[in-house]
Amino acid sequence: MYKIMTPGPTQVKENVRMARARECTNPDLDGEFLEFYKETCGQLSRLLHTSNETLILGGEGILGLEAACASLTEPGDRVLLLDNGIFGKGFADFVSIYGGKPELYTVDGKNPIDPDVLDGYLKEHHGFKYATLVHCDTPSGILNDIHTLCPLLKKYGILTVVDSVSAMFGEKVHVDEAQADILCGGSQKAVSAPPGLAFVTISGDAKRAMAERKTPIASFYANLKVFEGYYEKKWFPYTMPISDIYGLQAALSNIEQDSGMLLRHARLGQACRQAVKDAGLKLHLEQGFSNTVTVLDVPGETTAEAILETMQKEYNIMLSGSFGSLAGHVVRIGHMGANANFQDMAETMDALGQTLEKLGVPLACSLKERFCQLYRTV
Repeated sequence: MYKIMTPGPTQVKENVRMARARECTNPDLDGEFLEFYKETCGQLSRLLHTSNETLILGGEGILGLEAACASLTEPGDRVLLLDNGIFGKGFADFVSIYGGKPELYTVDGKNPIDPDVLDGYLKEHHGFKYATLVHCDTPSGILNDIHTLCPLLKKYGILTVVDSVSAMFGEKVHVDEAQADILCGGSQKAVSAPPGLAFVTISGDAKRAMAERKTPIASFYANLKVFEGYYEKKWFPYTMPISDIYGLQAALSNIEQDSGMLLRHARLGQACRQAVKDAGLKLHLEQGFSNTVTVLDVPGETTAEAILETMQKEYNIMLSGSFGSLAGHVVRIGHMGANANFQDMAETMDALGQTLEKLGVPLACSLKERFCQLYRTV
């Protein structure tokens, strides 16, 4: 089994794996599980600093993104897509499927979205029902400031759908402070539970927009309204994946007990990025670095495939490349969730340094030694 140092899925701690092995009841009929589900949703709301309702959905993180778009979009709705990465652009598919008209606000993919420039754009462009934005666009590692961008959009009467799948619990997320209408997460990133669950926080404004629709939502599974009154009715819209939710609750309890979580992510991220630069390698981004993933350009002396293959075969460590326009051009180190610990990162940097030297890439210093020095001083 490889040591997984990818930007999701991440390593899963033993107590989470053991929680998934608990004896199962019938989640459709057992009132105790209904209470457990509601309590776990409440736990997510607390951790995300919101009074909004949270729902756990039976599907990978993408389900939350599609369900948000399906539930808000009516035919002909104009939807603004803040696009500075692959997932930012990808929202267009969800909007189009449900009859909306996606309009891309496309900016430089190596820098975060500038709120002042966006403000100028919004003064001249109106009539959007909602906007989509990505907190951390994992393929490039770009981090956008949702706590500034969402209030700006709300100032213009635009609802917001936020993809925070790869940022939450590795970066600050205060949903109420951000005024995010629907914020989406997934179990397999910094939460460090296995893939298979999405969760969404839903504001009162988002619920009103769904209630005031003139057309029905063109989906059942990707439909947030089907959960309305589930607790009072004591009835889920579909059978919930009980073992996955047992594991999620254990992972959230790990997060609750980890008071230094965000600081550790910041220290590891900063030390990793600076070590990469000091070794003479090139970070892919110019600004807006996420503390959950480091993305470096592939040196000219080798290929992404060679780096990843050597890391796996000779060091038993799994890193990842990227996809879309970045496929073959970058390598990504995931330091989020359970991956975000000094020992695993030091081992990864050691193996990466040795791999690059074997592949003929000259380094200005030892990646591991520099990383360790920086981590102690950050």
